[in-house]
Amino acid sequence: MQHILVYSDSLTWGIIPDTRQRLPFVQRWPGVMEIALNQQGHSVRVIEDCLNGRRTVFNDPFKPGRNGQQGLAQRIEIHSPLCLVILMLGTNDFQSMHTHTAWHASQGIASLIHTIRTAPVEPGMPVPPILVVAPPPILSPKGLIAAKFKAAETKCIGLAAAYEAVCAQLNCAFFDAGSVISASQVDGVHLDADQHGVLGLAIAQKVNAFLPE
Repeated sequence: MQHILVYSDSLTWGIIPDTRQRLPFVQRWPGVMEIALNQQGHSVRVIEDCLNGRRTVFNDPFKPGRNGQQGLAQRIEIHSPLCLVILMLGTNDFQSMHTHTAWHASQGIASLIHTIRTAPVEPGMPVPPILVVAPPPILSPKGLIAAKFKAAETKCIGLAAAYEAVCAQLNCAFFDAGSVISASQVDGVHLDADQHGVLGLAIAQKVNAFLPE
């Protein structure tokens, strides 16, 4: 059985827009991806490590533990051997308490890639390949998270291009989620259930290249 680690935030955790509720595993995109890959004849288990509010490498001044760098190397060690790590982070880098741009988030992703590649896995275990997924552009934030994400739709401009450039430099696989899905019209940030389904199937196609025949 092949193990895939998905390291992400609330977009992948499956928060239902403008609520604090969660979609079930079979509706979240990692679950959709796992089901699709197994139906295609692979033997795959997806490990979800998705924390609401997680940034790339930045701290949340109000909640501890939201820096994506914290504990990442140990997670790679814990779950090894891994056939793939999927990173989908960056949305929370643009919360209103930050002045970050797409470039800052892309440098955060570069730092996470380095951490994964240098994690202290056991001798003989592989350094897992990495697939970076750029989250879809933030729309006008609404509802419960409007203040938290004020002006985020402007700060996030160019995120996919910045991630793609970093991945090209670091020889890392890349996928632009915004090429197949969009953020929810309900809150402007998270994903509706149907978009989880589309994204899960799209990423499953990308993941096929990392799995044995």
